[in-house]
Amino acid sequence: MTLLQPPQVRDTEVFTRLPDRFRRTGVRSSWADANRGGQPTDSFLEGPVFDGAGNLYVTDIPFGRIFRIDSQGEWSQVAEWDGEPNGAKFLNDRELLVTDYRNGLMAVDVATGAVRPFLDRRNSERFKGVNDLVFDSIGNLYFTDQGQTGLHDPTGRLYRLRPDGQLDLLLANVPSPNGVALSPDERVLFLAVTRGNQVWRVPLLEDGSVSKVSAFFTSYGPSGPDGLAVDQAGRLIVANPGLGYAWVLNHRAEPECVLRSCAGSSLTNVAFGGPDRRTLYCTESVTGSVLRATLDTPGGPIHRSRR
Repeated sequence: MTLLQPPQVRDTEVFTRLPDRFRRTGVRSSWADANRGGQPTDSFLEGPVFDGAGNLYVTDIPFGRIFRIDSQGEWSQVAEWDGEPNGAKFLNDRELLVTDYRNGLMAVDVATGAVRPFLDRRNSERFKGVNDLVFDSIGNLYFTDQGQTGLHDPTGRLYRLRPDGQLDLLLANVPSPNGVALSPDERVLFLAVTRGNQVWRVPLLEDGSVSKVSAFFTSYGPSGPDGLAVDQAGRLIVANPGLGYAWVLNHRAEPECVLRSCAGSSLTNVAFGGPDRRTLYCTESVTGSVLRATLDTPGGPIHRSRR
């Protein structure tokens, strides 16, 4: 990659860490056996999303938990179930929609902790292992089905669930589809392809199909792009575990800024928050930390279901 303008490099700071009382130290999980090489894993934070009151919600994949973090960095547990929750977005004021690797799409009541199936199968067939999701302004839900796919098995899938319940398979050839985000005009979907170490650009056509999908950004290192976000200027923010970076990319996929993790290299996902939505919050999953950095442009709008 040749850059005419070197990116600004900035360090994040720790906003808060998962308290010891919530860490499952010494507890083995099947998720960590498969995805962390059996390394001791007391938590693995993902899926950051804010509610209207400024509370941040994060998921804990191996132990099936949702946590709420208030503006002062204080933690409380919202829900726990036999699942592996990853990405999350609000369905409405009360419920989170969560991609659960084991169970499909699940709805979680953040007031009571009740969990219910939202979409657990497609035509009676289980998903490979859903990963992340995003709503557009008319209520279409885009979500990824990653499972254990990669360059050895490029069969990961990208779906769209319409407000009327129609489920469209948009892509079925992705080596590890992960985070998803929409351009401000919603004509392009950005798709993190973790094991391909890329972000794909997926044009969304008027007839509902996709065409001429391309590689928008190519990274490097032991683990590729993960969670994504878009700011109001249309810049794409890419969480890159393995490097411990969040890339801030312009419309030509040139890095304008690189945010470096101050707490570890497993920077997995990002979300805009704070009173003016100019603060980027990042999950550093291995250390159980939430990091933050202030940017010059607010995050783009976050939509909910229209069902």
